[in-house]
Amino acid sequence: MTQLEAARTGLITTEMRRVAQRECVAAEFIRDEVARGRMVIPANQRHLAGSAGQAPTALSGHARAYPDVAGGYPGARADARYWVNQTVAQRGAEMNGADVLRGERAPRRLDPMGIGRLITTKVNANIGASPVASGTAAEVEKLEWAQKYGADTLMDLSTGGNLTECRQAIIDHSTIPIGTVPIYSMIIGRRIEDLTFDTILKEIARQAAQGVDYFTIHAGVLREHLPLVGPRVTGIVSRGGSLLAKWMLHHGKQNPMFELFDEISAIMREYDVTYSLGDGLRPGCLADASDEAQLAELRTLGELVQRARAAGVQAMVEGPGHVPLDQIAWNMRVEQEICDDAPFYVLGPLVTDVFPGYDHITSAIGATEAARAGAAMLCYVTPKEHVGLPRAEDVKAGCIAYKIAAHAGDIARGIAGARAWDDDLSRARAALNWPRQFELAFDGETARALHDEDLEVDTEFCAMCGHDWCSMRISKEIQEFASGKDPDFQPARRAGQSPGVGLEGGALLRERARVLPVVDGKHACHSEHIPDAGRAQAVQAALLEKT
Repeated sequence: MTQLEAARTGLITTEMRRVAQRECVAAEFIRDEVARGRMVIPANQRHLAGSAGQAPTALSGHARAYPDVAGGYPGARADARYWVNQTVAQRGAEMNGADVLRGERAPRRLDPMGIGRLITTKVNANIGASPVASGTAAEVEKLEWAQKYGADTLMDLSTGGNLTECRQAIIDHSTIPIGTVPIYSMIIGRRIEDLTFDTILKEIARQAAQGVDYFTIHAGVLREHLPLVGPRVTGIVSRGGSLLAKWMLHHGKQNPMFELFDEISAIMREYDVTYSLGDGLRPGCLADASDEAQLAELRTLGELVQRARAAGVQAMVEGPGHVPLDQIAWNMRVEQEICDDAPFYVLGPLVTDVFPGYDHITSAIGATEAARAGAAMLCYVTPKEHVGLPRAEDVKAGCIAYKIAAHAGDIARGIAGARAWDDDLSRARAALNWPRQFELAFDGETARALHDEDLEVDTEFCAMCGHDWCSMRISKEIQEFASGKDPDFQPARRAGQSPGVGLEGGALLRERARVLPVVDGKHACHSEHIPDAGRAQAVQAALLEKT
């Protein structure tokens, strides 16, 4: 029985209770949302058990216990303990815990989570080896970075190396849902034109048996949609969409994923794999956004949502990648109407096309608006989007950018208790309680390192303003001003030596020092090193020119 089938019969599964705990809502609410199709719980029975691609010894992993706590930021009150609001330090501690979520045969097993627009916004990270670079060990490392820095799900998009081995290693080391695009494996060692129905079904079954939690299936790209792509600037930018378009043109037949949809659904139901109905005709630039090709496919996806639900299979819908800012909310509304409010999972969207190398920023702007307008999950974009294969540090940058977008969206949508995290950090900031600020910060290690780069003492001011100009310190001196008066957020003493930074913070400071040399604890460009103002400006300009 799948999560959808259980919910429709009125049952509350162990996984629904865990999701309810992590979302600070009643289990009945989760059950009703799953039954409605407005929420999905991607949870392959083999990943739930951590059975390493084998048949679980327990009853589909459903009898296994989960941690008693939902998480939440340090010191969060009971009604604000959202799993998504854990800090990097908390996530790292959970990942490194030897006995946390151990699998039957695998190092780790799945901790269930929910995706839906009436709960907190989720973030997906994409990784994957390519024919050009990377391998299994590097991809498992990327998984660990993604989990640590905020990914709620992860997709393995490998197209090179030993795909089966890499996929199993990622599943076996992950406590978050893993998704794939099965067509990538279907064409390893063969031309797309040679893809057969039998190959498609065998690969779907193979990956479902490994424990994949959700599949991107590009079943909505129909043969009759292809002429609509002609006027586009960038054509078909989806790898899966372009491969299937080539197959249809070569054979003169309908999309095989569409033709086999019921057979694929039967396999997915057996393991409780969730559909992520792929947007093979998503726009690849602003000029192609919201065009007829995109909308024609979306209408087909709306029909497939109903067919998947009728088969007892959970379904979410993938959304566009490049959309002008003013069209994003409209896209969210249209998907809700056409797809019967199935969870919308969007790539970005990118709101401008001219910043390659910085697309984690251009897309996070669009992702924030998408989250505010009802997107259930945001697929991150890294700085390497459009230019190369992401490395571990790119995964980190993409995850952090999208954690910002998702959290900002939750606040804007009025998720109860979502802003409590921000308010608690603000109280610590008003009290000039540096240790508490860094404990509450999402990435406190980086924040501490940047603070200590200039001032290694936790004083009642920072290096930006100094003592005399610090507005927070002055505000605390104004008796009528309440900010910073909360006794729970006062520092233990007025000033104290910094506890220092960890390995990651130290590495960050060494890198920054390499870029800009430090003299007597200050960057070499500081004018205090040279009394003469004119010479100081010249030295500063020369140093900056070298960096």
